[in-house]
Amino acid sequence: MADKNVGFIGLGIMGRPMAKNLLKAGYAVTVFDVVGSAVEELVTEGAQSVSSSREVAEATPVIITMVPDSADSEAAIMGPGGVLEGASAGDTVVDMSSIAPSSSKKIAAACEKQGVNFLDAPVSGGEPKAIDGTLAIMVGGKQDIFDSQSDMFDVLGGSIVLCGDYGAGNTTKLANQIIVAANIEAVAEALVLAKKAGLDPNTVYQAIRGGLAGSTVMDAKAPMMIEGNFAPGFRIRLHQKDLHNAILTGKELGVPLPVTSAIQQMLGSLMNAGKADADHAAIAHFIEDMAGVTISGR
Repeated sequence: MADKNVGFIGLGIMGRPMAKNLLKAGYAVTVFDVVGSAVEELVTEGAQSVSSSREVAEATPVIITMVPDSADSEAAIMGPGGVLEGASAGDTVVDMSSIAPSSSKKIAAACEKQGVNFLDAPVSGGEPKAIDGTLAIMVGGKQDIFDSQSDMFDVLGGSIVLCGDYGAGNTTKLANQIIVAANIEAVAEALVLAKKAGLDPNTVYQAIRGGLAGSTVMDAKAPMMIEGNFAPGFRIRLHQKDLHNAILTGKELGVPLPVTSAIQQMLGSLMNAGKADADHAAIAHFIEDMAGVTISGR
């Protein structure tokens, strides 16, 4: 059984509901984030707070990190005042951030040097699935360490798969993000085409969602495009970062990613237009602007 004393570093749009679910499941949770208001919210629900990643590791044998990118994970775990300054041999670091696989391997090596266990365990499902505890969790690491955290993973996810050794979780997450990005972009093109042809986009969506074109992505993102509601469940800037990591990994492996590269540039253009914090469904804006029409009609 996993230790029910857990540390959680990174209380953003995903980390906050994940930490809350651990509290609801009876875990003692020690939290740290650079944003004080996020920490205060968790403390009101029963978490303990400390003032650094090192102090989280000193207080708990299992430390979860959920931060934006590779540099953030490396700093939180390996940097000054980081997890490895406070962790003891036999502790376990579970990095649930979506980062470059090469960075996961670097962190794993640093952990192993100190006798600390490591899993890279990025997630998919966005804020809604973080809230209801049904995230897809893709894990890289050793089987026995994965097994030791199964109870904790069950609190956070509905699908938990050990994909391979260190870095495999984040390689799998990059594959996921490639598919999600391409799907969102295709939905946007289809609905813009329908709108410009004089059709009701919602009618078109309802007509095709039960066929081969239907998908979880379509059901999550088409209604947002139709309503013109791009409140973030997963931000454009984070998906752009993931596709950047996918392209870099593709270069390392000699794998061309032409569609991924094109969509990454679309997301970069939207960031330059001030839409970095919109939901990634707002990739529709890129297609709408070129077509001179909006799916929602707004």
